[in-house]
Amino acid sequence: MTSHPFSPTPPYASQDGLELGRCSALAVACARDLIGHARRYEELFPGRTFDQGFFLALGLVGAFGSPWATAAELRVTGRASLWVFAVDRLIDHVASSRAEAAALAADCLAVADGATPREPVTRFLAELRDEVAAGTSVDAWRDQLGRMLTAMIREWDWRSGERPSLDGYLDNADSTGSSFVNVSHWLATGDAWTLDHLDLVRAASQAAQRYLRLLNDLATAGRERGHGDVNALSLGAGRDEVTARLGELSDAAVRLIEPLRAGSPRTALYLERQLTFNTGFYGLSDYWGAL
Repeated sequence: MTSHPFSPTPPYASQDGLELGRCSALAVACARDLIGHARRYEELFPGRTFDQGFFLALGLVGAFGSPWATAAELRVTGRASLWVFAVDRLIDHVASSRAEAAALAADCLAVADGATPREPVTRFLAELRDEVAAGTSVDAWRDQLGRMLTAMIREWDWRSGERPSLDGYLDNADSTGSSFVNVSHWLATGDAWTLDHLDLVRAASQAAQRYLRLLNDLATAGRERGHGDVNALSLGAGRDEVTARLGELSDAAVRLIEPLRAGSPRTALYLERQLTFNTGFYGLSDYWGAL
């Protein structure tokens, strides 16, 4: 956390209060960037689904995950999150068939490989690709994008076909897009150690993502049931079982995050805060507006 810009600091101001104030200001700046960017692609972001609270929530998760950063440094992170929500909505709630959803995913992968974008969602992706690629290789980014889109299409198959076990469902947690956002974040802002050890960092991200998958399911089970979406609870797991599994997944994630601390304290803290922030956030709300 950078020092407070005003001097002298009031004697009654606690350091916790200063940190919260700076994080909140950073979140507002990030949210404003996201609102402005979404206006450029307004057909992707209908107001009922992407309300003002949605943009502030994305700003908050970015700011509290990296409170040492500037809004400019978090631009790629926020926009990657924004794109994930846009494509998730198109695949889950707009596509009228599995073939239509798969065609959209194929178009996205083609643009990631350099094809000319033809629709708003791929134009947005092309901008993100170019920004991520400005200073580093995009191989890891392209790989994680493919994993995410493949996982999203697999969920289409589960709607009308054989449902997976809970373990199989967790193996498909790339559908959340969490690791795609993380890889985008590290390629844009990561230190040298993180970029040199992406395999280790991505493994910790995958573990955190599995935890977030179940955390989201507990918070959104009612809404997802109404839309026919696959959810751990709709697969037959009870809340007690899911809660117990959350504890196991949290422990597994922490075991992989902790060794990162020696090489990159900020990367470890970023993942740690991703777990803790979302645990608190999902206890009261979730990111979507009205679907």
